[in-house]
Amino acid sequence: MGEQGVQWQTVVVEQTDHVATVTINRPSAMNSFDKTMIAEFATLWRGFAEDDTVHAIVLRAAPGRAFSTGVDVKALAEPDGAILHDNVWTAEDPGEALGPKANRCWKPVVCAVHGMAAGGAFYWLNEADILICSEEASFFDPHVTYGMTAALEPIGATYRMPLGDVLRMALLGNDERIAAATALRIGLVSEVLPLDALWNRADELARLIAAKPPAAIQGTVRAIWESLDLTRSTALKQGFRYCQVGNPVGEAQLNPATLSGGRRYTTR
Repeated sequence: MGEQGVQWQTVVVEQTDHVATVTINRPSAMNSFDKTMIAEFATLWRGFAEDDTVHAIVLRAAPGRAFSTGVDVKALAEPDGAILHDNVWTAEDPGEALGPKANRCWKPVVCAVHGMAAGGAFYWLNEADILICSEEASFFDPHVTYGMTAALEPIGATYRMPLGDVLRMALLGNDERIAAATALRIGLVSEVLPLDALWNRADELARLIAAKPPAAIQGTVRAIWESLDLTRSTALKQGFRYCQVGNPVGEAQLNPATLSGGRRYTTR
């Protein structure tokens, strides 16, 4: 990876063949994010975007009670720990640095969630391409419980979950959590696995994707995500142009020996 010389403080980054694995690594702080992690993810996504040896990415978190509980509130109170600019007209959403799509990284991301995924964790969940979780995983947004408007994370979640479920999560705050089975039913995740199988399954999915022509994969990711900001007819016209541009490249990258007959897609 283009950033392999970097000494990461809040994440562990590994690459095997064409799959990069990012492990959020602040288990003592429930894998919450601070100012340093925000900056490191911005660097990571740009590095992945520009590194053609990376075809797919696995995002996971260090073992413990939580995938992530969002922003590290304790770190905010420390000197130089603020993540927002003091000038309200200059301040921007710091969470934009956390997600791949906000950083124009079109490499597919397989996100593996264990334990609690709360609040700001949805910056990652909302921009994952494939989201799977372990059987004990739970999802919630505690903002309103602490007197804060729940806006950015649940708005992003409306592209993954039915509106009614997003509103229920946002309005009930700490009083209710979405269990793994419910997350599967409402489409927040596409697969639920035993905890000890979670990381291997995420790696397996990423490698199946990474074996395909990268131009076709990245064009697919970009076309679908960019369509969310467009009307249907405009999205279809833009998608057709992406096919015209990307298909010749993807077909040239194709290795017939990698073609498989497929397998049945099931959920647990």
